Amino acid sequence: MALISEKDARYLQKIFAEQLKDPVKVLIFVDDKSECEYCDLTQQVLEELSSIDSKIEMYAYHVKKEKQLAEQHKITMTPAIILLDKDGKDTGVRFYGIPSGHEFSTLIQDVIAVSTGKPPFFNTEQIEKIRSIKVPVQIKVFVTPTCPYCPKAVLMAHSAAMVNPNITAEMIEANEFPELSMNYGVSSVPHTFINDRHDFVGAYPENAFIQELFKAVGDK
Repeated sequence: MALISEKDARYLQKIFAEQLKDPVKVLIFVDDKSECEYCDLTQQVLEELSSIDSKIEMYAYHVKKEKQLAEQHKITMTPAIILLDKDGKDTGVRFYGIPSGHEFSTLIQDVIAVSTGKPPFFNTEQIEKIRSIKVPVQIKVFVTPTCPYCPKAVLMAHSAAMVNPNITAEMIEANEFPELSMNYGVSSVPHTFINDRHDFVGAYPENAFIQELFKAVGDK
């Protein structure tokens, strides 16, 4: 049974035909079904998505059988989705968990952004400021599929990763990783953590997000 309805597939076909420019490589890392409840469903979603437009190239890897590649991309959980640009460059965009509900639209917008080279958020001045960060930054955004504010928080973090290779931004589906969510004290979403030492709750405007980003990296 298809996860993407015929109506949605036709809509996406139109959107992709109009907006996709360069190919996008979508990597998914999976594990055995006993270890990863949502891996099969996540892979099916990506397979259906890639069948809609040939510019979306999907590659599936098993974390244990492709251990070196998983370590190269620093995969810590499954299912994991990574977006690479047309040259195979890692964009720093990560999805941990199935991108369902509101987060499916996040995946679509990310794919278009990587294809066009235009992140969903930030103006030229803001982009230059984010690019000035020279230290490694890891952003985790905990979400749930029913949260209407989560996509903005995730897309903003992903946009930062797209413009600065020092930044990795992860969407984490809180319900799929309850132990991790509990360890981080996640009680409401979106809940963003930067380098595991600075956090905030809610979907912030661009300037406020950048302020939080610089607080976390210790810049003024």
